[in-house]
Amino acid sequence: MKIEHIAIWCNDLELTRDFYMNYFNMKSNEKYVNPTKQYTSYFLSSPSENTSARLELMQRPDVIENSNTRGMLMGLAHLAISLGSKEAVDILTNRVRADGYTIVGEPRTTGDGYYESVIEDPEGNWVELTE
Repeated sequence: MKIEHIAIWCNDLELTRDFYMNYFNMKSNEKYVNPTKQYTSYFLSSPSENTSARLELMQRPDVIENSNTRGMLMGLAHLAISLGSKEAVDILTNRVRADGYTIVGEPRTTGDGYYESVIEDPEGNWVELTE
């Protein structure tokens, strides 16, 4: 089995696209626009040869707002991105913090042996940064 992509509904499509491109060095396709459905989207991909999974960022005016804490709802809890080292987790966590984004969980080694932190993207989705 291979995960092809994960889709995220966005209020601010451009800000969310810039976030993933800036912090995770992802590349974007051209914006897809379907005027009939008032739907727009981008596909983002990693430049790494080790992964082919992509993110699909989507926007439509009729999608219902979620005002709850995203990582604590039934369903998808978080997206985990491996950065390759503990140092990379620390550096990116501090960079995201300095830029004003929320740190949900400070860098630490979890009970199951992962070194990780948890940040929020601009839409409030939880992103787990792992070594």
